[in-house]
Amino acid sequence: MSRLAGVAMRGWELRDEQVKALAEAARKLHAAVPADTLQEVPIRPGQQSDLIGHLIVWAGAARPKASDGPVALAMDRGLDWLARSGLDTDAALDVPQVFGPGDASLANYLWDGSRVRVVDFEDSGRSDRAFELAEITEHVGSWVEHPLDVPSFLRHFNLTATESARLEDCRRLLALVWLFLLNFDSQSAHAKNPVGTVERQADRLLALLA
Repeated sequence: MSRLAGVAMRGWELRDEQVKALAEAARKLHAAVPADTLQEVPIRPGQQSDLIGHLIVWAGAARPKASDGPVALAMDRGLDWLARSGLDTDAALDVPQVFGPGDASLANYLWDGSRVRVVDFEDSGRSDRAFELAEITEHVGSWVEHPLDVPSFLRHFNLTATESARLEDCRRLLALVWLFLLNFDSQSAHAKNPVGTVERQADRLLALLA
């Protein structure tokens, strides 16, 4: 990161030109690997099947400990939705495959004054556009301080009807994942996020499920 000019985009309010540049960087990343080569690239870690596996484990460990309230309600509704969602099938195969960087934190997107540069490809691999966009919009770093203008960001992508439907499902899936992660964080003696973040995440998930 120190070798690239620019400032990490997490933690400050993005102007329209920066949202546009972020979208442009994402589009370039998605198309960075030729289609024939991409088919030989392994699916990136942390994709749909990995997350569902984590949620199954977390639900058994964390849900019984969650006290009554918005967090528990969001967990219950999210897990109920997941069981009915059909995401345990290979739905991603019905949409075009793209290259995914593997970490959607805005801390990895650097604004140099005119364009956005990207760092951290440790968990990169084959993915699909709907999942990658959902990961950016639902990452805690995209809203906990200064919320990313999600409608404005997504307007820069010409999604097919299938991708748009999958985007909604992926946003719900990732919001549910973040609910559990932030719940674990809130119970830690060294929490990384502000008090009340998990409750805000519960509200985000419930809104996505509405």
